Amino acid sequence: VVPYFQKLQREGEEGRRKITQLTRYGTIAITALQSIGFAIQLQYGATGSAIIIGDTFFTISTVIVLTSGTIFVMWLGERITESGIGNGISLIIMIGIIAYLPQSLFNEFELSGNFFIFLLEIGVFALVTAGVVMVTQGMRRIPVQYAKRVVGRKVYGGSTQYLPLRVNAAGVMPIIFAQSIMFVPATVASFFPESPMMQQFGLFFSDISGWGYSTVFFVICVFFTYFYTAIAVNPKEMADTMKRQGGFIPGIRPGKQTSEFIDNILTRITLPGSIFLGFVAILPAFAMQAGVTAGFAQFFGGTSLLILVGVTLDTLQQVESHLLMRHYDGFMKSGKIRGRR
Repeated sequence: VVPYFQKLQREGEEGRRKITQLTRYGTIAITALQSIGFAIQLQYGATGSAIIIGDTFFTISTVIVLTSGTIFVMWLGERITESGIGNGISLIIMIGIIAYLPQSLFNEFELSGNFFIFLLEIGVFALVTAGVVMVTQGMRRIPVQYAKRVVGRKVYGGSTQYLPLRVNAAGVMPIIFAQSIMFVPATVASFFPESPMMQQFGLFFSDISGWGYSTVFFVICVFFTYFYTAIAVNPKEMADTMKRQGGFIPGIRPGKQTSEFIDNILTRITLPGSIFLGFVAILPAFAMQAGVTAGFAQFFGGTSLLILVGVTLDTLQQVESHLLMRHYDGFMKSGKIRGRR
């Protein structure tokens, strides 16, 4: 989207360091703006003011506390990334989600009133989780042949490798973007409390268990899946890199035809991925309509389940890689490489 960031990304370690620094500055700026909005909402909310001290002092202290907390969590996440396994920020978010799961299960068990119904809900949750794992891991592998090169008495290349294209290359980002868009109408409607039409408009986009909200949310998720995939995966860059390295797809000419071939395959495999992602996004609403408590319903889909599955799989793969590098046997049954004893 931004050519400057794309240029930095190609500069290797130095470019990534600059992008990280700019990300920190952007995070602090966004947090400060959100803190101001949060403080104003507490002061002038629909139920009245929620503060007991001066407005100005409360706003300033809120911005300082929330921004400082964000900086600390950001620093802690970077330390975990450097010293531990996996992405630090993602692990912190995942732990926060998991910490809420036991209480949600207990509340659901108490309110369901039927042990069989509770077991049925657990079974549906397990099936949905298994489906998310399958789609997250699903990919289309395109064979890539590398030409042989003879240098002296040695032969280089001539091997066949695979270009993996994930079914859900966008990950959890489309749902996050869609949720951000769905918050806008209700926020705009809150500025017109005297208008019945605007209040109905805001209520439509606030009722997350309604059919209208779910339909719009599903369509936006599908759209953003294609949009984010087009940004995250660049077929032209893949084709150019493959051509520079002497690789080609059997039966496809290098260059433009290779780029078009990859783009066509990516478009086809993104369709089922986007539909599944949209279904996962609205599944918590269906769960609430079926009588599941709101706390437990969020684990049936949406960002919570996708983050749990994505971060867990990524962490397991990194642990597997560390074990194999240190000549230990991997613990994942799907691991194709076994370490030496």
